[in-house]
Amino acid sequence: MRRAQQGVVLFVSLIILVAMTLAGIALMRSVDTNVLIAGNLAFRQANTMYADTGVEAARAWLTANTASLNNNQPGGALHYWANYQLGVNFLGTAPVAGDNYNWAQAATVAAPDPAYTIAYVIHRLCGGTGAPSDASAKCMQASAGGGAGSSGLGTKGVVTYGVQALPGISTIYYRVTVRVSGPRNTLSYVQAILN
Repeated sequence: MRRAQQGVVLFVSLIILVAMTLAGIALMRSVDTNVLIAGNLAFRQANTMYADTGVEAARAWLTANTASLNNNQPGGALHYWANYQLGVNFLGTAPVAGDNYNWAQAATVAAPDPAYTIAYVIHRLCGGTGAPSDASAKCMQASAGGGAGSSGLGTKGVVTYGVQALPGISTIYYRVTVRVSGPRNTLSYVQAILN
């Protein structure tokens, strides 16, 4: 009886050892995958953080060039468009290649980390070129305040002095699209509306 049972423990222990080895390998692969995912999320968050640099550079350019914003100025190191260019695909996935935006010609900003590349393009939210006051430009704009009489009625949501509404200021909107590419082929797009 004892001789018939010899070797059974060895066989069972080998099966348990193989199962434990497979569990250990699976655990190591799971940890490696989790570390890889966490690293990719960190790179994506850094991309989004660096996109603020592009938005601020576009804001500074708009502030410095207020006299020349009525016409398209594409080319060179910066792209500024006085209209919103319907149909342009910033992701580069359009079925017609001509509809994809060429990011190689966009304005670039030096990133704090040289592993990242920041590029931006500015579109004035108008249907056409020309002065915003021109009806053919079809600009999206908002007026802040104004329009109420001296009776004090109808001043909700506007700036007032006493009972008199102050005249409103008309603002033009600009769409800034920022593309940030970083390590491990991370790519982020951020859009901001400025006025």
